[in-house]
Amino acid sequence: MIYEFRTYDLKPRSVPEFEKRTAAKWEEGRGNYSDLFGFWQTEAGPLNQVVHVWPYEDLNQRSEVRSKVVAEGVWPPDNSEFMLNMNSEIFLPAPFMEYRGAAKLGPVYEMRIYTYQSGDIPKVIDKWSQHIEERQKYSPLVGAWYSELGNLNTWIHMWAYESYDQRAEVRAETRAKGVWPPPGGIAPLKQENKLLLPLSVSPLQ
Repeated sequence: MIYEFRTYDLKPRSVPEFEKRTAAKWEEGRGNYSDLFGFWQTEAGPLNQVVHVWPYEDLNQRSEVRSKVVAEGVWPPDNSEFMLNMNSEIFLPAPFMEYRGAAKLGPVYEMRIYTYQSGDIPKVIDKWSQHIEERQKYSPLVGAWYSELGNLNTWIHMWAYESYDQRAEVRAETRAKGVWPPPGGIAPLKQENKLLLPLSVSPLQ
């Protein structure tokens, strides 16, 4: 399975109208063609940004679905007037990642984007595999992926929290107990994070 991460930078104050048009268009049946993993807007980090994640069996299915929904007028929504920048990257799921489908895990989602030295991703996967079960006792892992097409040596992990306070509490507790980050893990070269809130069309709320 592959995951397409589509990130759009929007004009200031346009996110509410973007969401409205996207929700209306979604009702025309885009979900009948392929799954949507999740759809979020940024709350902290880069502002006026939306992130949507689409799983596909492979690049061929992605191409076929995208061609079909465009040809049949099902997708995309008419939001071009709000767009400042669009970015698409293809990621592969970590072997320990579980596909959850529709679920209420948030409403606060944190996406952390790490860049590693070439050759380090397999080591990261190995170390995470040893410790992820214990970490998930504190809050659920939404997903973990590594880049296939786009910026290479990129590792994205997403976590869900009931509130901003819970996020702070979990992060403090797991660090204090030595649960997380994984003990003896590989240090990234670069770290970024985004706090996200789900749009109404997102299967993950």
